[in-house]
Amino acid sequence: MSSSSVVTVFVPGPLRQYCGGAAELSLAAATVRGTLEALEREQPALYRNVCDETGAVRRHLNVFVNSDHMRDRDGLDTTLRGGDVVTILPAVSGG
Repeated sequence: MSSSSVVTVFVPGPLRQYCGGAAELSLAAATVRGTLEALEREQPALYRNVCDETGAVRRHLNVFVNSDHMRDRDGLDTTLRGGDVVTILPAVSGG
């Protein structure tokens, strides 16, 4: 793969119904944005539940690259390397 690397995307339990029950997916992408674009092509139902109509990650979800939240790095433009793990996590709140 030229400018892309294969990364693993961990899918939380509540979203697995939108990708055939898979707990993880292997996708080729060079950035977080590229990962979401690959999701849109390969897993459109999952993509619609992760991103809104504008392509932004839904407010109740967090995206981590390895152990870092993407917003603490370069957001959607965070660069990925082969073997990186992208984790989609629902926000947790309570009172």
